[in-house]
Amino acid sequence: MLKHYLSGKILVAGCDEAGRGCLAGPVVAAAVILPPDFSHPKLNDSKKMKEADREAVREAVIEKALAWAVGICDHEEIDRINILNASLLAMQKAISKLKPLPGLLIIDGNRFHPYKKIPHQCVVGGDGIYTQIAAASVIAKTERDRIMNELHLSYPQYGWDRNKAYGTASHREAIFKYGRTPFHRKSFKTVFQTTLDL
Repeated sequence: MLKHYLSGKILVAGCDEAGRGCLAGPVVAAAVILPPDFSHPKLNDSKKMKEADREAVREAVIEKALAWAVGICDHEEIDRINILNASLLAMQKAISKLKPLPGLLIIDGNRFHPYKKIPHQCVVGGDGIYTQIAAASVIAKTERDRIMNELHLSYPQYGWDRNKAYGTASHREAIFKYGRTPFHRKSFKTVFQTTLDL
């Protein structure tokens, strides 16, 4: 059962990202401020949810959130500053769009770069603990899935509508067969790095 992180009258924003371990495409982060009474029977860590449930929860979060926003770092930015820094920067981009700004940030994971002196707390596995982080994980995941589904239309041979650019066997086989797209992360190594110079 998820818990709602309460901190008196301070607005709390949950933050999470999606796409950190992918071989192509952006990393997408979300920040969400929920009302204290928000609940949804399907809300969980987005990785443990069915696609239909994620979409239903996404709509509920968008409808009821006090504020929500998305931040994106594309594949070029990931290659330039590395995936960890890009993930944290994407979170900061999302937080910067929140109106009003929160008084406390709860971050999924164990690393974060402070943003505008707003206090923060890192929570390992937070997307399976707190509703605010779980909601952010759903928004980040569904937003990134939309991006990869759109890119799939131009590069259908990689199966991004199914694997979302994670390093599945079929995705790696497609890289070996067709080469790298402009959206593949050059800084990420694959099992075919010798052949493809990845």
